Amino acid sequence: MTFMRRLFGTRSRGERVLVIGLDCAGPQLVFDQFRHDLPVLSQLMDGGTWGELESSIPCITVPAWSSMLSGRDPGVLGCYGFRNRKDYSYEPLVTADSTTIRQPRVWDYLSEAGMESVVIGVPQTYPVRPLKGHLVSGLLTPDTDSLFTYPAIFKQEVLSLAPGYLFDVRDFRTNDKNRLLQQIIDLTEVQHRLVMHSLKSKPWDFFIYVNIGLDRLHHGFWRFQDPAHRLYEPGNPFETAIRDYYRMLDRQIGAMLEAADGATVLVVSDHGVRRMDGGICINEWLWRNGWLTLRTPPARDCLISIEEADIDWSRTRAWAAGGYYGRIFLNVQGREPLGVIPPTAYEATRDELAAELEAIPDPDGRPLPTRVYKPQDIYQQVNGYPPDLMVYFGGLHWRAVGSLGHGAIHTLTNDTGPDDANHAEHGLFILYDPRKTGRGNVSGHQLMDIAPTLLQRMGVAAPPELQGRPIMI
Repeated sequence: MTFMRRLFGTRSRGERVLVIGLDCAGPQLVFDQFRHDLPVLSQLMDGGTWGELESSIPCITVPAWSSMLSGRDPGVLGCYGFRNRKDYSYEPLVTADSTTIRQPRVWDYLSEAGMESVVIGVPQTYPVRPLKGHLVSGLLTPDTDSLFTYPAIFKQEVLSLAPGYLFDVRDFRTNDKNRLLQQIIDLTEVQHRLVMHSLKSKPWDFFIYVNIGLDRLHHGFWRFQDPAHRLYEPGNPFETAIRDYYRMLDRQIGAMLEAADGATVLVVSDHGVRRMDGGICINEWLWRNGWLTLRTPPARDCLISIEEADIDWSRTRAWAAGGYYGRIFLNVQGREPLGVIPPTAYEATRDELAAELEAIPDPDGRPLPTRVYKPQDIYQQVNGYPPDLMVYFGGLHWRAVGSLGHGAIHTLTNDTGPDDANHAEHGLFILYDPRKTGRGNVSGHQLMDIAPTLLQRMGVAAPPELQGRPIMI
């Protein structure tokens, strides 16, 4: 391919690094199922170092990208999901935006070293913070009326180039698949326009762009391409939608690499993807098994959120938040306002509940490969207000459904809208240096290895507190 020869020539003006983030990109798709359809990524693999990348726990967009780019685990960050407790009250969880992340990320270290960064679409960058360079915030940005760029004047340039600039796909859990697919394509094209403009017009030593459209596509369209999904129908009109989107991304990546003019390239995902078989109604289970007490039982088929439930806190030992994984909160004396679990019984109670959660069977009574984690066992530190237990139901083929009123423990529908896929514990990375041949497929890397890898490539010493280790080319 001519452009590949031009791209990977000998021109050098000091090592720069281009990071292309593909949220939710699955190694089984890029490395195997779709590889022959992805000539650009295939050539990067042929000449680079690549492999699976173990995600954070939890393996979800927030906090995975921040853990990756800070080199610190979610416990150190004090961020355990898109929504977190703000204190030990019974108040609703709050959204984890950029103010949640107090640890430096890669561009912060580079700014201190006098290097220029361009940051586009990275989760947890709104509200924006200063850096040496340019930034356009990512998902959770309210709209283009907000201050979504740094410097502020960059907003005029962005909106001049792309008046309808998009940060995310709104309402991606929908049955209107034609509209959803077009929204994802529109999002991807408008962001690509900005990326290409910025690659060519802005000074940069470090450039990072995170594509969120792929995650939205997986959640909206997985059933249409996976024969193992219970809703798959051969010959459906969206059977190639996911493959076609990967092809489009591959073409766009080729254009980015050419514009990057010989930079070191890292393609990376924060987690993987797998089919969703159903949901475990976790608060329904807690209620039916005596952990959660309601003054007013939920009416069957009239779903209410846990925040709307009439909870008798004086008789409640545990409640939960739903999502792609389950978060369990214990009601502890001296910690929660109406706590009932004595601190001396905390660990025994936590162990008891963990064992019961792991024993929840599938709808046919067969064991589910559920894993329950204690934050203190998996994190270097436990900051903020963590869950007491974190639950991966059924090997992440089952999500945690937080609402009440299902009339059952298992559900085949999702209380937040149609969703075909859950996340998987391994994402991917492809690291390519045009100046040397890579090591091919390697194993054993975790996403906190990315920050020290990037700093090493750019000649900046990684602080000793970073928890990862550099990936060697």
